[in-house]
Formats: sequence, structure tokens, C-alpha cells
Amino acid sequence: MTIWIIISAVLAIMCAYAVRNVIYYRRKAYRLAHKVVGGSIGTITPPELDPVFEFTEHGFARSTAVLYIGRGSMSVIGATSDYEAWILAVLAKRASRIFEFGTCTGRTTYLMAANAADDSTVTTLTLPPADRDTYRTGEKDSMRASDNALAESAFTSFLYSGSDVEHKVRQLFMDSKQLDVAEHDRQYDLIFVDGSHAYSYVRSDTEKAMRMIRPGGIIAWHDYRGAYGDTKDVYIYLNELAATRKLKLIEGTSLVVYRHEG
Repeated sequence: MTIWIIISAVLAIMCAYAVRNVIYYRRKAYRLAHKVVGGSIGTITPPELDPVFEFTEHGFARSTAVLYIGRGSMSVIGATSDYEAWILAVLAKRASRIFEFGTCTGRTTYLMAANAADDSTVTTLTLPPADRDTYRTGEKDSMRASDNALAESAFTSFLYSGSDVEHKVRQLFMDSKQLDVAEHDRQYDLIFVDGSHAYSYVRSDTEKAMRMIRPGGIIAWHDYRGAYGDTKDVYIYLNELAATRKLKLIEGTSLVVYRHEG
């Protein structure tokens, strides 16, 4: 009886090691195939990013207070964390023109509009449910990311709809690959890239954002989380971009930021 227990234990340990090795080598093969560079983007704190994040001996200053709706532990489709949402809301306080790739529920749209100046505008873009068949996948695109993008393109009314800041919002309904940047060239102080997380869309949205941002403006990307899972294409593309642009990951978040020096 005892020997069978020992044999079973040994077999269990061998199986565990075998599974671990399979996972390790699959991940290694994936990283080599996709040329994933781990840890290529350095970190930054909010005060290092922008002086609007004034930090005192008592913590963040009262000047960083914002009108805010949190989500706590609730699951909200496509949502930023509470900390990430606060960072975007604070950045919006100094932005007169804001652009958002990916409206989803309109939560971030509302927070940016609510905290921006009265004469500011927030232009936000989403694929309408009726036009999901116009979504165009690319060769490198994660199918899970594409499926999520289509699932998030379910709204025609948003959190900001009917609010006292709706007049600040310009809603665009289209595939972001169809956006003509000519009318948006160098017009925005803050751009938030949080549309489809499929590689071809992250790349397309980013290339447009680089043309749309003003000198001194900030581009922020959501969901830089790692080389696996639904958001891996964001990670892969931003690591590639970091070879030519000074990107930084805000500590404690999945937000990568870039300040355009012109």
C-alpha cells in the first residue's frame, strides 16, 4: 500500500513538472515568434508625468480633486480601474480638446468631459452595433481581442447621454480605421487610445493619434498588461513603438503614456 502511495506521489510530481515545462516552452516559442520584448517600457509616477499631479506631504493636493464615478469591485465592460480613471480625469482638467478611441459605455468620456473646462470638447469614437460587419481584422490580430472589440461595440447611448456635460461631447460612429485625420491634425491636448485591442487597430489608432496630438500633448493607451491574454496585442505593439518613442508606464496601472514634444 505504502509503495503505491509513493509511486502515485512521484507520478504526480513528474506530471506537474511536465505541465510546467510545456507552458514554459510554449511561452518561449510565442515570444520568439512574435519578437516580444519584456519590460522594455520604463515606469513613471503621475507627478513625474505632469505638474497637474501636485503631491504634498499630505498626499495628492486638493487641486487634483475631480468629479468622479468609481466602479469599485463591480465588473464593467471595457472599464479602466478607479485609479486609471482618476488619472485621466485629472489630465482632462488641463486639456481643451480631447479625443478618445473607443467609447464603450461612455464612462471615461463622461469623466473627462465632466472635469475638463467649460469650453472644452471631447470627441469620442465607437463602432456602432449596426456596423459590426465593417470591422476589419488584420493578419497579426488576436481573435480574442477582435471578439472583445465587437462585444464592446454594443452601445448607442452612453453614460454621458442626458447629462449636463453632453454638450461637450462629439460622438463619432465609425470604424476607427476609416477616420480621416486631416480634420484632426495637431488639434488635441489629450488622446486616449482604448478601442479595439487587436494589433492592426492598436497600430492604426496610434498612427492616427501621433498625427492628431499637439506639441506638448499626451497620448495614453490602456491595457498594457503582458504578452498573454486578451490584451497581448497592445503589449506587443507598444513594445515595438518604444524603440522609436519615449513611452512610459504609469506605476500601478496599465496606462502607457507619451508626451509629444513636437
